[in-house]
Amino acid sequence: MSVKYDLIVIGSGPGGYVAAIRASQLGMKVGVVEKAELGGICLNWGCIPTKALLKSAQVFDYISHAGDYGVDIKGATVNFEGMIKRSRDVAGSMSKGISFLFRKNKIDHIDGFGKLKANKTVAVKDEKGKITDYQADHIIVATGGRSRELPAIPIDGKKIIEYRKAMSLDKQPKTMVVVGSGAIGVEFAYFYNAIGTKVTIVEFMPEIVPIEDEEVSKQLERSFKKSGIEIMKSSEVTAVDTKGTKCKVTVKTPKGETTLECDIVLSAVGIATNLEGIGLEDVGVATDKGKIVVDDFYRTNIPGIYAIGDIVHGPALAHVASAEGIICVEKIAGQSPEPLDYNNIPGCTYCNPEVASVGYTEKAAKEAGYDIKVGKFPFSASGKAKAAGATEGFIKVIYDAKYGEWLGAHMIGANVTEMIAEVVAARKLETTGHEIIKSVHPHPTMSEAIMEATAAAYDEVIHL
Repeated sequence: MSVKYDLIVIGSGPGGYVAAIRASQLGMKVGVVEKAELGGICLNWGCIPTKALLKSAQVFDYISHAGDYGVDIKGATVNFEGMIKRSRDVAGSMSKGISFLFRKNKIDHIDGFGKLKANKTVAVKDEKGKITDYQADHIIVATGGRSRELPAIPIDGKKIIEYRKAMSLDKQPKTMVVVGSGAIGVEFAYFYNAIGTKVTIVEFMPEIVPIEDEEVSKQLERSFKKSGIEIMKSSEVTAVDTKGTKCKVTVKTPKGETTLECDIVLSAVGIATNLEGIGLEDVGVATDKGKIVVDDFYRTNIPGIYAIGDIVHGPALAHVASAEGIICVEKIAGQSPEPLDYNNIPGCTYCNPEVASVGYTEKAAKEAGYDIKVGKFPFSASGKAKAAGATEGFIKVIYDAKYGEWLGAHMIGANVTEMIAEVVAARKLETTGHEIIKSVHPHPTMSEAIMEATAAAYDEVIHL
């Protein structure tokens, strides 16, 4: 049996389901192939459930420090199972929301594992092993990624775990070693430390959150150490012995080899793309270094086949995949979308303090040859931050000295993941530093620190 669509999307993550909905809005008959939960990793095992866990940790942290706000609370304890259940319930409700959106937009959910075949065909194997062919004029591959596994840290799902298991453990570990300090690593380090687990971070690079501006990395390290997290930088896990009741973790450090003991090792060393078994080789789709090769509109070398999200170039972020999906289907529909500006993609990390950034770091701007103006405003000088008891961190902005172009912004502190969008929109509109200074920001807010940091870059800051 063969069913014909205008578009078939393989994968229902934030790239796939968004592409499908936009295509339906543009009048296409759409089918989405998904072998697991609708919404992909982001909704079910990534962005959304981790934020639910982090909120639970934040609530417990508030209660633990309620006395700082003149509120006396005694006897609060962590209900680890309750936190895990709430996180899973949130994920479940979001996945059901995607089902609703599919029905609303008349999108067919094709349950099973999709594989590309010749003649613009997708063969879908269901859970019973039955294979059905579906044809489409256009096919988007959006199969996403999974935890990358290092030879020295083989994931067993019991003592050495990845992010999926980290948000569904049966009981809270007393001690944990987190390998890697990217967004996943530091978010889980914050969560477990906040609820009482003794956490050690092992990072191969010289700084934690190594893609961020160096000053942000150093501030997060100070904040984490203050909260009791141990950090080992320029260090590498070379072996993990899981034979005993504890994990024995061998770490190569600048000062020599050492051994750590812990209940759980969390491997957070990046992601690997899901390209295996989906028929790329059968139809001749070109790949390079584990990524599908695409043009600015996500067309592969094979006409009618496209790819978006973690499996193509660019940062592996949910909002990037969504933007790519929309651009891809609008181009298919004959519209004229702009190619995505990958230098104006915000990155957000939801630990405490939060981290958000977009554009050039100070170092990268200098290396690119810009003559720059740099402004910085600490939250210790912010009235709203003082009132909220959230004075850790700062806003740092970078401008081109010649034309006033906003080259980058780097934030660490409370709620900065909600503030970075101002910078993204301003950069998209080619807003200058002087225009930001003259844009009246509400007082008292955390966001006025963006204006103050910009004023500092131009020697006009008032509150420093």
